[in-house]
Amino acid sequence: MKFVADAKIPFLKGVLESAGADVSYIDGAKIARADLMDAEGLVVRTRTECNAALLDGTKVRFIATATIGFDHIDTAYCAKKGIFWTNAPGCNSSSVAQYICSALMNWAVIKGKPLENLKIGIVGVGNVGSKVAKVAETLGMKTLLNDPPREREWGRRGNGESGVNPFVPLNRIKDEADIISLHVPLDKEGPDRTFHLADGNFFREIRRRPLFINSSRGEVVDTGALKNAIKKGLLSDAVIDVWENEPGIDLELLSLAKFATPHIAGYSTDGKANGTAMSVRAASRFFRLGLDNWFPDGIPLPERTSRRPGGDGLSALADAVNFSYDIRKDDAALRMSPGNFEALRGAYPLRREFPAFRIEAERLDPRTRTQLQGLGFKI
Repeated sequence: MKFVADAKIPFLKGVLESAGADVSYIDGAKIARADLMDAEGLVVRTRTECNAALLDGTKVRFIATATIGFDHIDTAYCAKKGIFWTNAPGCNSSSVAQYICSALMNWAVIKGKPLENLKIGIVGVGNVGSKVAKVAETLGMKTLLNDPPREREWGRRGNGESGVNPFVPLNRIKDEADIISLHVPLDKEGPDRTFHLADGNFFREIRRRPLFINSSRGEVVDTGALKNAIKKGLLSDAVIDVWENEPGIDLELLSLAKFATPHIAGYSTDGKANGTAMSVRAASRFFRLGLDNWFPDGIPLPERTSRRPGGDGLSALADAVNFSYDIRKDDAALRMSPGNFEALRGAYPLRREFPAFRIEAERLDPRTRTQLQGLGFKI
């Protein structure tokens, strides 16, 4: 049994080998058809385009991507050729929620105003968007949820007759939201097409000059339209983690963004461990490897995991959140060296999510303690 795997997938080396597999580890962007001629399994991330050009004439019959997104897999081709594929839905959803939380905290501190009672429009309410909504609600924000496919499913279940619709039209988000955050997959066709969802018309129809956040897929946003919206003051600020034409990012957009990062919102060590585990388990079930319950041992911790925040209220929340993850550091690293976009991703440092940290909160007010606990910190 032979596999080819992206060499940068953490915790993977030695795992499939323990079940008797032969695994070749190659840089994901450099995996070529010649590498796959005698491979039956392929374990990748988003940098490997799994299409006819890569797969024709090979023995590959199983593909796992250790990522939520799967737009790098030609699913129609796989169906035609009988190639089973799987992704890792929700694997890094808590990581993205942590990223958004840090962005919101630092933005609120810069603006000098609390987040309580601000309205956040969340476009896409799957594994990631639902956790972002929970974070927002924990921070006292009001959520406006938009997700046409899930709204249709909600209606098909008969909920429309018995409950209040939890979803709102996109136009309401454009009218009312103080913050807009995108969490949709990239769909280039069909009724739920998201390619350039945020285009010129989208930004022109916005009413409240919101903070705009994209941590979904770069192609969901028209880069030119976004730059124009920032320049014309249609937005108050922008936070950009995903870019069109990665890794060749738009340097003008980099200069215009309040926070800009190299597609690392979901790059917590916890999220990576989840994605790898889901891929290994899927491969195990497909090839009967006996690794159906595998999970990495001993996920490392940072040197310091306990913190007594300074101040109270917003300052204490921001202190605690930034202790676990500080978006400003990733922003500074990208601005210092935008040409190293891929290197910044490939050598991303250890990052743990909220539950790995303990906050000494005895001096904080009860509401702040409750919020920190709601975010997942140990108190």
